[in-house]
Amino acid sequence: MKLLSKLLLLALLVALPTSTLVAANTPKDKTDKEIMRKVDALMKKMTLREKIGQLIQLRPSEGDITGPDGEQLKVEDFIREGCCGSLLSVASPDEIMRFQRLAVDSSRLGIPLLFGHDVIHGCRIIFPENLGVSASWDVEAAERLARVSAEEAAAFGIAWTFSPMCDVSADPRWGRVSEGSGEDPYLGAAMARAMVRGYQGDDLSDPNTILACVKHFAAYGAPQGGRDYNTVDMSERMFRDRYLPPYRAAIDEGAATVMTSFNDFNAIPATGNKWLMRTVLRDELGFDGFVVTDYNAMHEMVAHGVAADGKEAAAMAFDAHVNMDMVDCDYLMYGEELVRERRVSEKTIDELCRAVLVAKFRLGLFDDPYRYGGDRYETAMYKSENLKIARDVARKSMVLLRNENDLLPLDGNERMALIGPFGDSGSEMLGSWSAFGEGDRSITFLEGLQERFGSENVAYTEGCKPLEQIEGGIDAAVAAANGADVVLLALGLPNKCSGEAASMTSIELPQPQLELLDAVAATGKPVAILLVTGRPMDITDEVGKVDAVLVTWHAGTMAGAALADVVSGDFNPSGRLTMTFPYDIGQVPIHYSMKRTGRPMPSPDARAKYLSRYLFTPNEPLYCFGYGLSYTTFDYSDLKVLTPEVKIGEPVRVSVKVTNSGKRDGDEVVQLYLHDKVASTTRPVRELKGFRKVALKAGESKVVEFTIQPEDMAFCRADMEFAQEPGDFDVWIGHDSNAPLHGGFTVKQDIRK
Repeated sequence: MKLLSKLLLLALLVALPTSTLVAANTPKDKTDKEIMRKVDALMKKMTLREKIGQLIQLRPSEGDITGPDGEQLKVEDFIREGCCGSLLSVASPDEIMRFQRLAVDSSRLGIPLLFGHDVIHGCRIIFPENLGVSASWDVEAAERLARVSAEEAAAFGIAWTFSPMCDVSADPRWGRVSEGSGEDPYLGAAMARAMVRGYQGDDLSDPNTILACVKHFAAYGAPQGGRDYNTVDMSERMFRDRYLPPYRAAIDEGAATVMTSFNDFNAIPATGNKWLMRTVLRDELGFDGFVVTDYNAMHEMVAHGVAADGKEAAAMAFDAHVNMDMVDCDYLMYGEELVRERRVSEKTIDELCRAVLVAKFRLGLFDDPYRYGGDRYETAMYKSENLKIARDVARKSMVLLRNENDLLPLDGNERMALIGPFGDSGSEMLGSWSAFGEGDRSITFLEGLQERFGSENVAYTEGCKPLEQIEGGIDAAVAAANGADVVLLALGLPNKCSGEAASMTSIELPQPQLELLDAVAATGKPVAILLVTGRPMDITDEVGKVDAVLVTWHAGTMAGAALADVVSGDFNPSGRLTMTFPYDIGQVPIHYSMKRTGRPMPSPDARAKYLSRYLFTPNEPLYCFGYGLSYTTFDYSDLKVLTPEVKIGEPVRVSVKVTNSGKRDGDEVVQLYLHDKVASTTRPVRELKGFRKVALKAGESKVVEFTIQPEDMAFCRADMEFAQEPGDFDVWIGHDSNAPLHGGFTVKQDIRK
């Protein structure tokens, strides 16, 4: 058992039925026994209201809180009363210390507070948005991101982050795709595991570790219409096959907390959904930490129409064994009353409270309430070695989609015109959910390029704002382009068009930017678009007007330095898409792992009408999952299925030869896809089941071997069991989800079983 699982063992109390709690209530080692002894001793001193208080998270910036009888209570009053377990989004280390002293010195039992914040892709040093990080296909990079984030957050005073976001999504209209790892559950699971390791390390008592939080449980990435907070309607089979794996992976890695999602699932909001929170999360996945609602999600069950008021909402959440109420205070306002009415047992309150206290003991907060923050704040931020990590992650995340006539990399002798609203904006490099990031500390594209190529070789003009024209802006841009040998056009979507509550029906470039692009392209100068975005975009028309397209994402604090590395060729781009770029918005939601239909398209150029196709638009996207160019080329050959016939429960080994056939050293993301040819349920046409990032020198070849585990071939069968079936499988290995190099193998039933 992983160390972290051992450390959090007895928090399983919070959601399992009483009959299953007895077996789980046995500490595994002396540390567990000592912590449980201390927790039990503390709880014997606590009143019912103080226990409920540990289940409350408040946000000081929200000001006064109105109670059910209209009285006004301040956050400080709750803390002094011992009725606050956690504070959310406290914006300064000094304030964190002030609130912690108030809790320790002024409440009856001196129970320390747990401070949480949305440290999603960095704390002070901001990394690319998570979708960009996933495009690196580098799990070690994701782990390093989380490790640096934890180090800075801990020094700031934060002991709990609401990350990783494990929501699979294939709908670029949904703004929160920027926070996740894209459309694929296998890749998403790998990234989720890495980030949990980075945040939590091997031992939560290490003062540089923080609690991870798996969110949003569950299926939040599939809102109807791509509209945030909207209804999710899917089958249990789809949920288990496609959406559950990243959550499961993060929990298996030992994530300490889980956050409920805003959406309903099977017509019950997640925060009050016993099947999700108890049957699936606790019983099936074995989660033994504590669960927090999303912001105000408990009271929102009233708006959902499943609870008449906050009291009923609290009763539903208690019944689902949700441990912590984020912000809305329904637990505190109605918890005691619900116990008096015997609608909620005090035993349930004890179980929920115990899990929160266990986490605080694991973090060492009872030994030293001030271990997070304090004197180390100034020395922990913006460390040079961590800035190098951010630069490396940013350049690995960038995806080259087009490079006609090898426009990139630039050799440094060209006169460059950097044009566009994102060319010299540090704040727009940070993206959504940028924690405590500081735009004035970001290296802009202009600064990075001038540092690399010389300020005399890089002219800049804004051209337009992200969403509006500038008087004379286009004329200035045309003049700059005419005076240059090559144009770098920094276009895309601003921070406010990514993240929560940023859903869009159009994912095209805004009209002012389209006009700027047309004017600059009309000069006839070579043009490369630097696409600043937190989501896939509809750029089909724009691609044909330019020579190169480099997706930079919102690349973070070191954006400009990373861009200069890529544009100069000092770093060979190795990013690959983890969400499909549609050919047309009407294809959305679109992803590579679609199910096969009864009337599939036999080829992209098929002309028959009565097939699963559009009348005037191709089925194929503009750029598929896994796609991305390099400054070199890679060839694949000699795919070998080393175990062409196996029994159920046995792994399959496959190898392929990969050759760097170009003239530059580079990294290739070798991708393996499977298809179950005949199964008891319809299966996707392809599914990613392996990937390897391989460094190859010019002319070098390597044989890359994959081991396909039995669980990689399992799925939610017709009998609803998640397991393997015997049968024949296709396997492809190559550069992206359209990889042509093909093999096959057979899985046979073991008749001895």
